[in-house]
Amino acid sequence: QVQLMESGGGSVQAGGSLRLSCAVSGYLYSRACVGWFRQAPGKEREGIAALDRSGAGSYAYSVQDRFTISIDIDANTAFLQMNSLKPEDTAIYYCAIGRCTFRVSLPNPFHPDDYYYWGQGTQVTVSS
Repeated sequence: QVQLMESGGGSVQAGGSLRLSCAVSGYLYSRACVGWFRQAPGKEREGIAALDRSGAGSYAYSVQDRFTISIDIDANTAFLQMNSLKPEDTAIYYCAIGRCTFRVSLPNPFHPDDYYYWGQGTQVTVSS
């Protein structure tokens, strides 16, 4: 059974930083494409960062140059480093895994349908 567990969310003032973690059991990040999504109240789930098996990261325009996605293969944990946070970053953040055993990247890495496994989410609140 594959389980993802996010942690690291919380409340922070604008301009601050948070580091989200996503520990996985039952699956290896070495075979995975990884994505981070967020969902604000009343809005659709939004893909914001993705990492393919080559280690190449891609980012939504809204978070580019502020957020960094990474994984620690030995710890089987993914991370999302978030700097220069803004009030509009307030949302529930989710990590997700797409199956990339036989491919390097997902066809649509920012689309939720490309991912099989999801964490439960962690709340991030940024105050002005």
